[in-house]
Amino acid sequence: MDDSLLRLIVFFAILFMMASAEFMFPRRDLVMGYKRWPANLIIIVLDVLLVRLLLPAGAVGAAWWAGDLNFGLFNWLQWHDAASMIIAVIVLDLAIYGQHVLFHAVPILWRLHMVHHADREIDVSTGLRFHPIEIMLSMLIKISIVMLLGVPVMAVVIFEMILNAMAMFNHANVRLPLRLDAILRMLVITPDVHRIHHSIIKGETNSNYGFNLSCWDRLFGTYRAQPQSGHDNMIIGLEHLQNAPTHHLGFMLRLPFGGDIGQYPMLKKSSKQK
Repeated sequence: MDDSLLRLIVFFAILFMMASAEFMFPRRDLVMGYKRWPANLIIIVLDVLLVRLLLPAGAVGAAWWAGDLNFGLFNWLQWHDAASMIIAVIVLDLAIYGQHVLFHAVPILWRLHMVHHADREIDVSTGLRFHPIEIMLSMLIKISIVMLLGVPVMAVVIFEMILNAMAMFNHANVRLPLRLDAILRMLVITPDVHRIHHSIIKGETNSNYGFNLSCWDRLFGTYRAQPQSGHDNMIIGLEHLQNAPTHHLGFMLRLPFGGDIGQYPMLKKSSKQK
């Protein structure tokens, strides 16, 4: 089966499962609810079309290229295929963690990432809501890492499916049993862990950066176990955009190019910076 078709099937299967779980076992009452979905879904379509147009080979193509030329760390080390794949998936997950921190640290990158955080509610559709320019930059970063490491093709396919699935899972508005959540969060990012990252409070927004493995937040001191106001009372979104039309596609596409960037970037120099 073609890897693009496989990833598409997995994507829609996870989206359907998470949406169904949200309907049956919601964690929070959503005021805006499905009103946000059209723009959140349309923007992911634009993201995919842009990447297909400008970077048609993607990270998988970069992995093929590195393999054909015997380029990159894993190709030079010539480890066993299974070991290379496992280590590559873990290293790529660390890279995504680092990239996420970077987009919170640098104001110009935060402008792009604001589109994701501007959603005033959080559910599975929020996990798909990224500005097209951020998606392009993310793909270029991923391609660079894949080439430098010589990541095996299958490892890239597996990682991208895991990343997409986990992004939908940990953004989902799903109530997990507390005991199950406690067990899962020892290894992976659960919805209750990642929801804190979407809090209006700056210290909570700048925490829990992981998308898959939870060990990176624990290792680098960015892990936060519970929100200050509790999951039922916490406010989602960005303080300076609470009254903005954040569920409109045009607003989402224009957001990075003007206006206040808010209090959130870690490396912001001044509260007056725009």
